[in-house]
Amino acid sequence: MSDFTPLFEEHLRGHRDAIAKLEQHRELLQRIAQAWLDALKAGRKILFFGNGGSAADAQHLAAEIVVRYRHNRMALPAIALTCDSSILTAHSNDFGFESLFARQIEALAQPGDIAVGISTSGRSANVVAGLKAAKAKGCVAVAFCGEAGGPCSELADLCFQAPSLITAHIQECHLLAGHLLCGFVEDHFSS
Repeated sequence: MSDFTPLFEEHLRGHRDAIAKLEQHRELLQRIAQAWLDALKAGRKILFFGNGGSAADAQHLAAEIVVRYRHNRMALPAIALTCDSSILTAHSNDFGFESLFARQIEALAQPGDIAVGISTSGRSANVVAGLKAAKAKGCVAVAFCGEAGGPCSELADLCFQAPSLITAHIQECHLLAGHLLCGFVEDHFSS
């Protein structure tokens, strides 16, 4: 049997290092949380989008907002732009993959909505295009990316750059930050 211990210890060490650095992002996460809360209180919605694992995070966070995070409360409006297979395949076939999220933002977003583009590299062309479209529609553009930032960080009104260059640890930070944001929003709608 192969030894699992080195991999286990290396991954936990990287995870702990990234999580420990989240403290430096508290003020930024507070600003993002307040933007989400203000938008939802004003009857706006949150639109999430990303590719691969980030698509899964988009769906996960949208579900936490619509259904519940920890407490039963009223449903809140959030959409993951990664779920409709007919839109995903029709658009990619007819127009290409790069404008996939921008097209959905064009159709669904309204001024004051929050658009959350998730890209561990910060360079995903369709996430960049989605953030550009969101800004053009008058949305608050929020990016979740990695330490390197990339074009997503330059475009976003608010950008959480997970403190790692390793995709797995970036994703772990994104989900933890997303849960914190969902918890903040939920606490205000549960009381």
